[in-house]
Amino acid sequence: MIVSLLYQVTRKLLSATAVLLRRDTARDAELLVLRHENAVLRRQLKGPVRYEPADRFWFAALSALIPRRRWREVFPVTPGTLLAWHRRFIAAKWDYTERRDRTGRPPTKAVLKKLILQLARENARWGHRRIQGELARLGHPIAASTVWEILNAAGIDPAPRRSGPTWREFLTAQAEGIIAADFLHVDAVLGRWLYALAFLEHGTRRLHITGVTAHPTRQWAVQRARNLAADLGIRFGSLRFLLRDRDGKYSRAFDAVFEAEDVEILKSAPRAPRMNAHCERVIGSLRREVLDHVLVLNEFHAQRVLAAYQRHYNGHRPHQARNQLPPDAHDHPVAVHDLDARRVLRTRVLGGVVNEYRYAA
Repeated sequence: MIVSLLYQVTRKLLSATAVLLRRDTARDAELLVLRHENAVLRRQLKGPVRYEPADRFWFAALSALIPRRRWREVFPVTPGTLLAWHRRFIAAKWDYTERRDRTGRPPTKAVLKKLILQLARENARWGHRRIQGELARLGHPIAASTVWEILNAAGIDPAPRRSGPTWREFLTAQAEGIIAADFLHVDAVLGRWLYALAFLEHGTRRLHITGVTAHPTRQWAVQRARNLAADLGIRFGSLRFLLRDRDGKYSRAFDAVFEAEDVEILKSAPRAPRMNAHCERVIGSLRREVLDHVLVLNEFHAQRVLAAYQRHYNGHRPHQARNQLPPDAHDHPVAVHDLDARRVLRTRVLGGVVNEYRYAA
């Protein structure tokens, strides 16, 4: 637009000079054209003639002082080219591209877009208006239509059709009401395999090892489930789901023990141990901390070893998921400040395979 304004001012000045001097302006203009053409030719003796924007500007401005019938004789370009240059400089006045880029609603900040997508991922039931309300509460006023455009551009469906929670999110939300079951094997000294059935409460991380046998049958598994129900007592009512794999030793009667207490059975996918990750983790801890360091003689010995570790696991072993509290503990002990005056006692579990520490009274 500035070039167009300068072009028009130049034309006006040249016209005003012609009126004030009252001379043969066409002849003078022709001389100016020829002089400028000579300057262009001298500048480009070694190559084809190329006109810079300033050359086009000057020729187009001088064309107003020379009659059009003489353009072909005076100017080094055709009259059509001169008119095209003139139209281009005039059209620049009406070009609002840069002005349009500088006006209008400012773009949404990248940080705010990231926050919108985070709210949508973490809250599958929230629509764009609910997200807009949460943003307003956080001090980010934004239109609901803008939130919808951001979600749509990211490929996130509206709330009713958005994908539900992941398996991990479901287990985390329902942890207080989930108990998981899994079989583990114990390698005896003479090469025999012994089997144990372990249950783990997700909410408290409390471990239950219900029995050991060399021949796990469906009837044996059902009896272990009944023993667990008797041990849990009234706490059984707080459980809502039993998570297990698709092992054939879990029969219909096994599930019926839990369904009688309104516990829903959740089956993990085949060959997907991560879907029962908490139970797999405690079995791994059991192997690393005890079974890999003890020679198990028979079923009775295995039962004693597993029972001792169960007491240690539930009563003493800290858990990161519970802020370093054991499953059976509810509060942290009182902090000790006078360390020099207190003596630490060690309790050996399984002959020192596992150690427990406490301060002397």
